[in-house]
Amino acid sequence: MLLTHAPTIVPAAGSHSVGLRETSARSDEQGVHFFLDAGNETIRLVRLSGVPRSVPLAALVPIDADAFDRIKALDRLVRALQKRIVPADRRLTPQQKRRHRFMLQATDGRSNGASYRQIANVIYGVDRIRAEHWKTSALRDSVIGLVEGGLAMIAGGYRQLLRHRRQR
Repeated sequence: MLLTHAPTIVPAAGSHSVGLRETSARSDEQGVHFFLDAGNETIRLVRLSGVPRSVPLAALVPIDADAFDRIKALDRLVRALQKRIVPADRRLTPQQKRRHRFMLQATDGRSNGASYRQIANVIYGVDRIRAEHWKTSALRDSVIGLVEGGLAMIAGGYRQLLRHRRQR
C-alpha cells in the first residue's frame, strides 16, 4: 500500500495514519518500506519519499488492472488501524501457500547443493522416499517441478502470486 500526504481538503481530525508505527522499516529511493501487524496478517506499506512521518497520510491507489486488489488491501489496512476484525486475504488457498513454501524450500536446498533426493527427504519424509524406486518416482518429478517453479518465482513470477485470476 502506497502512502502519501493527505490532501488539505480532507480533514485531518481523527486520522489514524499518525498512529502507524514503522516497524522493520527500510528506506530507499521510493520511500520508507515498513510493516503493520494486523491480526494473523502483516500488511506491507510504503511511505513515499518526501512524505514526513508526522503528517496525516492518504493511501494512493493506482487505477489499473490491480485496483480492486489494492482496494481490498486498503480495506484490511483501515480495519486494522481501527482495531476491527481484519478479514483473511483469500487470494491464495492453503494448498497454494503450502506449495509455494515447498517451492522456496526446494529452491533454497538446491541452491545450497542439496540433491533432489535430499530435498524430497525433507519435504516428503525419509520413509516415504525410501518406499519408492527413486529414479522412476513421482516424488522425484514433483521435487524437480518444485525447484523449477521456485526458480520461476525468483525470476519474477512472484508478482503473480497475489493477483486474482481475471477474465480477459
